[in-house]
Amino acid sequence: MAKQESSMSKEPAHKKNQHVESAEISGQSQSLHNLTEKTECEKGKTCSTGPTDQRSKPHMKWKSSGISASQSSDKVRKKYSEGEGKSRTGSLPAKKKASGKSKSVKIQETSKCKASISLEDSESSSETDEDEHPVRRQEGGSDLSAEYWGIQKLAKYVKGGDPTATLIALCSMRDFNLSEETCQLAIKDTGCLEVLINLLDTEEIKCQIGSLKILKEISQNILIRHAIADLGGLEIMVKILDSTDTDLKCLAAETIANVARFKRARKTVRKHGGIKKLVELLESISVASSYQVKDTETVRCAALALWSCSKSIKNKKAIRKAGGIPLLARWLKCSHANILIPIVGTLQECASEPSYRLAIRTEGMIETLVKNLSSEHEELQMHCASAIHKCAEDEEIRDLVRKHEGLQPLSALLDKSENKQLLAAVTGAIWKCAMSRENVLKFQEYKTVETLVTLLTDQPEEVLINVIGALAECCQEEENRGTIRRLGGIAPMVTLLTSTNPALLVNVNKAVGGCAMDPENMAIIDSLDGVRLLWSLLKNPNPEVQASAAWALCPCVENAQNSGEMVRSFVAGLELLVNLLKSKDKEVLTSICAAIANIAKDEENLAVMTDHGVVPLLSKLANTNNNKLRRHLAEAIAHCCMWGSNRVAFGEAKAVAPLARYLKSKDPLVHRATAQALYQLSEDPNNCVTMHENGVVKLLLAMVGSTDDILQEAAAGCIANIRRLALATEKAKYG
Repeated sequence: MAKQESSMSKEPAHKKNQHVESAEISGQSQSLHNLTEKTECEKGKTCSTGPTDQRSKPHMKWKSSGISASQSSDKVRKKYSEGEGKSRTGSLPAKKKASGKSKSVKIQETSKCKASISLEDSESSSETDEDEHPVRRQEGGSDLSAEYWGIQKLAKYVKGGDPTATLIALCSMRDFNLSEETCQLAIKDTGCLEVLINLLDTEEIKCQIGSLKILKEISQNILIRHAIADLGGLEIMVKILDSTDTDLKCLAAETIANVARFKRARKTVRKHGGIKKLVELLESISVASSYQVKDTETVRCAALALWSCSKSIKNKKAIRKAGGIPLLARWLKCSHANILIPIVGTLQECASEPSYRLAIRTEGMIETLVKNLSSEHEELQMHCASAIHKCAEDEEIRDLVRKHEGLQPLSALLDKSENKQLLAAVTGAIWKCAMSRENVLKFQEYKTVETLVTLLTDQPEEVLINVIGALAECCQEEENRGTIRRLGGIAPMVTLLTSTNPALLVNVNKAVGGCAMDPENMAIIDSLDGVRLLWSLLKNPNPEVQASAAWALCPCVENAQNSGEMVRSFVAGLELLVNLLKSKDKEVLTSICAAIANIAKDEENLAVMTDHGVVPLLSKLANTNNNKLRRHLAEAIAHCCMWGSNRVAFGEAKAVAPLARYLKSKDPLVHRATAQALYQLSEDPNNCVTMHENGVVKLLLAMVGSTDDILQEAAAGCIANIRRLALATEKAKYG
């Protein structure tokens, strides 16, 4: 070749150009065909030789795309007739970027990008980035497959060929099963990935399409996703979204959807304006228009990319700012399942944000989501149920689901228990919808509780969390507590108390506590050692588990036969309970106060808790503004006053003055509990003086006329004690 080039340099320019052009095109096509034949033989395919003119034709896949050798050659003649000094790697306008210099620049940019990862990347809301830290597979050159070596041979033509040779090489590469990891990593290891990305920056649309078709397939691989982001591929793909070629935009959007599965990639798409461009793709097609295949594909690919990007909080805001919500609502009304799935997927990701839930409600999307629960596509049903699950955090949306008759299809979907992903989404939606009493009554009609009980065993944790959560809400109705008992649901519930999953434990505690409100259920729970298991969960390091266990203990203590003795049977149980008053978590403190209020009804248990220092610990909590904590703290103080000199001890611990301020709260339940506590504390003269100094009498006088009998009686009793002390003092003073 060197000799050929030196001899060619002596020829006239016009002859030399023709010679180089024909030699390169036909020569590369011929050698590439030979390589393709060789590769196919290695794959075990039958090889046959044919005329040279047939062998240099493009692959059939490119014929269907409108690419032919003659078209490519015409373009090549125009580009390459300008001079012989251009190297083969410079055949495409941007292929210069495939040089080593460019590669080093890209790598430097990558290192900068990695170094810039800060707290801003901690923006993921509803997903776990399983590919955030990819692990390279074991290197083993000795056992690499024929496909690996075949791709390696093709790579040199992709790297150094003219447009025709590059196209044929890309076509041949697509003959391999690019979904296999061996083929994916072969492209990466041979340095072909960098060239594929550089091809995206050329002016040759056919080369861009060919490159994107391969990148779309191989970007399913975790390592390649990261490599594409590292090499600046996402930035180029975002630019391609402005292209006038529909196929090119679709491929770019779908590849972005594959790559943007980790935080840094999603951030890159947002920083380079990708979110706005993807939203514009949704807007460019009218829902009312007669659908063309390309139109539906454009919307589908754009929605897929938005779905991947929507897993980040900042991207959700970017979608909203770009006007994405009305467009998602508009496309939600279309009838194409392949469009609906990514549209609903995007909505269910964004539904974790209150602003999106408001928009979903006001844009009338709940009705459409409910309608699609009856779709024949299980994946669409799953995403609709998941969207309802997240949206039903809001009471208004729970009411809308009931209004649009969505509870019945949700109950019916429980029968598809073999599809665990669908089952998890449906049970999640039922759980959240059951937070409204009206919905629980509807579920009773549809026999939903009976079906949920059958799902308490042999299910993945994700399903169990939702099933138990739904039953916990349904347990608030007496009829459902009886149903669970009759169907044998209490035993599997108690068994789940030994789980280690915090989310599951929180729901199990609530469900067991709900069942314990029925004395018959409580007897079964006690016989299964359920109370002991609940008590042991007070040691759990998770505050939510501690709080839910303490709340569950309240009805257990209240409805158990001989509850005082049952509590004392737990070795060091009361000490553990009292020590939890040192917790920093408000919900834990509130639940522990509620448990102490119930346990302190037994005199012996109260004496033990007093010995463990319950009085000073309760007194330290008195200066709180949390009404829920105030209520249960006041109840605990009221019951703890019943033993020995605890009334005096509360006064000495300065708990009386803060309690007096509770009467200014607007919560009537706080008023009732506080009045009871003050009534008990007023049995001590010094406490009466403190109450009088803090203006208790005037506030209590207004409460004497309350319609709440307990509050009325406690307020009157406290005023009476204060008045008696005042009379006794006056009598002692004046005789």
